[in-house]
Amino acid sequence: MTDEEGYTGPAELHVNDTDIAVEVELRGYFQPIDGYYHWYGRVNDHETLTDLVKGKRTAVRITTPDGEAAGELSDPDPWNRYRITGTSRPPFQVDNPA
Repeated sequence: MTDEEGYTGPAELHVNDTDIAVEVELRGYFQPIDGYYHWYGRVNDHETLTDLVKGKRTAVRITTPDGEAAGELSDPDPWNRYRITGTSRPPFQVDNPA
């Protein structure tokens, strides 16, 4: 079982030289097997983001009020919310980063 931490709220994505204000829901946990913090979540539907990414896997930089991190967008769900994932320092506060 994992102890997940997270963030829900406004964020800014830097995608293909464009900054986009979005809403996100993020979660994460420290994985002792590989020694990394893994974070993931969804970016709410956003027309400009969809136009830039066009459903393709894309590297992004995400910034929240608590931090920033490199991540990757992939596979939009049926509601056009893109999945975002990252490894190591998350773009949100964690209580006990291992």
